[in-house]
Amino acid sequence: MKRVLKPRAAFIFFRLEHLKELLIVLDELDLSFINHLVWKYQFGLVTTRKYVTSHYHILFVGVDERKRKFFPYARYEKDEKLPEGGSAHYKDKEDVWTIPREYWTGDVKTPTKLPAEIIRKILAYSSEPGDIVLDPFLGSGQVAVVSKMEGRRFTGFEVVPDYFQFATKRLESGSYRLKAE
Repeated sequence: MKRVLKPRAAFIFFRLEHLKELLIVLDELDLSFINHLVWKYQFGLVTTRKYVTSHYHILFVGVDERKRKFFPYARYEKDEKLPEGGSAHYKDKEDVWTIPREYWTGDVKTPTKLPAEIIRKILAYSSEPGDIVLDPFLGSGQVAVVSKMEGRRFTGFEVVPDYFQFATKRLESGSYRLKAE
């Protein structure tokens, strides 16, 4: 991962039970920790023996801090205000992101849980049009499809043939969502 990232950064999505191992690997690879982000979605699984988990963790890590890109005003101008008051760019860059899950009613379902808005936000702040985005766990192609929509190039890997075929169909059709047949 470190060799492929060059001076750039990576966003790693994970569940809390993998945090310890992930931090050990990042330390062994000498990757710099930038941020711990939390994606809060609108519901979690009902549980009877523990608290409900309704979020994912995202680690923002870098290879070379001097060469890493970050565009703080990519989504909002420096002085732009929210309708209810306050700084729009400050609120957008807070480390807890409340972004609803997507529902694909009437369309072919994707196994990917990431809403396009999360990917758009990450791409806007950490890359420029024409940059290459790597998704080592391509799944249904969610990152690749949104990267293409946002003017980025992409590459990825997927070992599950059905997921790969679904991702390929989405990319070749130019559609974010595929209609159920």
